[in-house]
Amino acid sequence: MILYAFLPDQLCEQIIRIASVSSKTFSRFLSGQCTEAVILGTLFFLVMTLFGFPYALLCGVFIGFTALVPIFGSFLGCAVGAFLILMVAPERTIWFIIMFLVLQQVEGQLIYPHVVGNAVGLPSIWVLAAVSIGGSMFGIPGMLFFIPLSSVLYALLREVVYRRLGDKKLNPEEL
Repeated sequence: MILYAFLPDQLCEQIIRIASVSSKTFSRFLSGQCTEAVILGTLFFLVMTLFGFPYALLCGVFIGFTALVPIFGSFLGCAVGAFLILMVAPERTIWFIIMFLVLQQVEGQLIYPHVVGNAVGLPSIWVLAAVSIGGSMFGIPGMLFFIPLSSVLYALLREVVYRRLGDKKLNPEEL
């Protein structure tokens, strides 16, 4: 109501459209992050159980929770898991770290870009670029916010491109 009271109607509609796209994108991003964390935690639990590591459930759950911070969060889970395993079975600690690095590569290169990218409507390569750029510019908060921000910008640009192609009577699928 405040927007419509003080701004022109056309500007209000643009602001509301952008806010709507942003709201949808950020909520999908959060659900994608949670889905990815559950997948990663379950993957760790299954592999650790398969290889007979101690504290498989605890490590899987902890790594899943710390994975909510993109790319680097699960390394905290690795440190805690390695410490726990070191206390009970020191000879398995190195194997746990190797297993973690392998699973982290699978997750970082395949699972994360696919799950989160599909959730926010952003191609996988753009997810990796957003995490890299956001992380290099603003650290962990940049990683968290650059994915949905990039997705909003991508959606708005896609709308403009499709509208302009429609104005020129061009079909985007044919180009």
